[in-house]
Amino acid sequence: MQRPSLETLQKLVGYQFRNAELLRDALTHSSFARESAGHVKDNEQLEFLGDAILGFIVSVKLADAFPDYPEGKLSRARARLVAADHLSQIAAKLSLGNYLRLGHGEEKTGGRWKARLAADALEALAAAIYRDGGLEAAERFIARFVLPEDFRAAVDYLFAVDYKSALQEHLQAGRLAAASYRVVEENGPEHHKTFVVEVSALDLVARGSGESKKVAEQEAARKLLEHTGRKPNLDV
Repeated sequence: MQRPSLETLQKLVGYQFRNAELLRDALTHSSFARESAGHVKDNEQLEFLGDAILGFIVSVKLADAFPDYPEGKLSRARARLVAADHLSQIAAKLSLGNYLRLGHGEEKTGGRWKARLAADALEALAAAIYRDGGLEAAERFIARFVLPEDFRAAVDYLFAVDYKSALQEHLQAGRLAAASYRVVEENGPEHHKTFVVEVSALDLVARGSGESKKVAEQEAARKLLEHTGRKPNLDV
């Protein structure tokens, strides 16, 4: 199968690289670098830098959009926007997996469609744009693809409760044992799985499902909290 050109990707993201090597590095998984002859850079350092750039720009935009919101709520929204689940969805829309350079083993095990690899590549891409074009170029990319078009319209999504953390806080406050999560079902193809997670705490058990393990864990934690009658604090 012939992979699309890097020129196509640059048109999709709306940024033309002066140094195309940075773009190749951002799309190079460590498995490819290990199997290559000679020195080939992988995207791990760019991923590290991209994580910081995303966190910074998202923080600034949230603080500007919600100047009266407390730190806790802003942190919750930032965590949602830089989470692997969110980033992997953006990477999927860009078909970023089609551009990855993978080793043979990673290719055979469906690495091109793994959400974690896609999210890492998106972080690396943000860093590559920063390295090539500066902070303003990275900000434009993040604003276009990572941030919501209308912050006010996205309030429900941005500030949704972290039920897993709320459950943990509830248990810690009562000096009780931590909740235990386990995946009990996986359904669907590798690139579009549905997970069912079971959580146990307080001698109670609840199950949640979702398109990722994290989403399923949140749903399971929400249901268990409902059983206890506990309502998370929405102001932090």
